[in-house]
Amino acid sequence: MQHRAVLFDLDGTLLDTLEDLADSTNAALAVLGFPTRPTDEYRILVGDGIRNLALRALPEGHTDAATVERCVRLTRAEYSRRWDLKTRPYPGVPELLDELTRCAVRMAILSNKPDAATREVVAKLLAGWGFGVVLGAREGVPLKPDPAAALEAAAALGARPDEVLYVGDTNTDMQTARAAGMRAVGALWGFRTAGELLASGAQDLIAQPQDLLDLLG
Repeated sequence: MQHRAVLFDLDGTLLDTLEDLADSTNAALAVLGFPTRPTDEYRILVGDGIRNLALRALPEGHTDAATVERCVRLTRAEYSRRWDLKTRPYPGVPELLDELTRCAVRMAILSNKPDAATREVVAKLLAGWGFGVVLGAREGVPLKPDPAAALEAAAALGARPDEVLYVGDTNTDMQTARAAGMRAVGALWGFRTAGELLASGAQDLIAQPQDLLDLLG
């Protein structure tokens, strides 16, 4: 088997988290007295950590440091209360994880979501599968697309970067995969478009989770 391990992004790849993220950020914007945004708009706002989400969601002219910090704190508080109200695995993801487990393919998760939140989400919604390592955003470790955390995950799985399929749904994920020397696989059921994924370095595009199995050979 050419690819011995799979490194998954979380939001927009394994789990459909869009509505809970949008609802949490909109609640924060409302507290701050700003207009909320349509849920679908959050497809292009999320993916690069909560601070970047706040910067993108706040209205133009209101991205001073104090306002961004308040938005970050409020969004975190809201998300901690509601993150599991609507979030679920995408259709086909449980079946894919079952098959990867059956084939003894090593699996890991890497997210730009804060590390504690990442682990909490995985423990509740993806506990039925054995991920070798689960990594979120941590102090002192640069966010994706920096490859440091992806390389850390590969090492924890005992795989060389060129043995890893990196599956994600955003430009950040594709850039991370290419920087780390992993195979960049774009998930078309996620938050972004095929055009963005290809422009960012995707080497394969898959329309549904089970398509990943064809790339393992």
